[in-house]
Amino acid sequence: MATLLRPLAIAAAALFSLHAHADEVAVAVAANFTAPMQKIAAEFEKDTGHKATLSFGATGKFYAQIANGAPFGILLAADDTTPEKIAREGLGIGATRFTYAIGQLVLWSKQPGLVDAQGQVLKSGTFDKIAVADPKLAPYGAAAVEVMTQLGVLNTLRPKFVQGENIAQTHQFVATQNAQLGFVALSQVMADGRLVEGSVWAVPATLYSPLHQDAVLLNKGQGNAAAAALLQYLKGDKARAVIRGFGYEH
Repeated sequence: MATLLRPLAIAAAALFSLHAHADEVAVAVAANFTAPMQKIAAEFEKDTGHKATLSFGATGKFYAQIANGAPFGILLAADDTTPEKIAREGLGIGATRFTYAIGQLVLWSKQPGLVDAQGQVLKSGTFDKIAVADPKLAPYGAAAVEVMTQLGVLNTLRPKFVQGENIAQTHQFVATQNAQLGFVALSQVMADGRLVEGSVWAVPATLYSPLHQDAVLLNKGQGNAAAAALLQYLKGDKARAVIRGFGYEH
């Protein structure tokens, strides 16, 4: 009996040790990365015992909150310029920066057939409203403006804009058909490698600046075991598989 109990005792002690040293980190997550990060955070907690408390929103808004002392330990931005700025201004640790995902912009409608495979609908203008994230706060919104500028349709379409504070709200405008179509992240409209519904144009990468999405450890995350573990976890095979599954490059 003692022989049988010993392995159980060792396992119980290991489990206790894991959770005794478990920590929690508050993570500011770019809205486009909501679905993959929810999945990654659940796996992270199962695998490490650490907990990641997630907040989702516009990268620009998070920057303002962090500059004003918000208690985030990690920023997962929708660009690479905000984490670089945070490090430069002494709000985060520059050496911890890395690109966790490369996003893809798409033009999406809930209506099948409305958006064509070449994005010609933008020039035909056969719609009343187009949803775009605030380009001052959301990198995907800035990318959308870049695309429309390149195509020469920005001034024509601007009166039709329905502006979302972040890419999640922008997606919601299209999903509820308050706008017939809109620029969103590929990750928001695909599951298991397929379009969930409607019609989509995958915007060629040549029409906008690359959406390198960088992570950075913030000052308030220093010395936090969960923060260090999560940054490492995001570089691992399991997290990378999730990220690729939602249409991001890595």
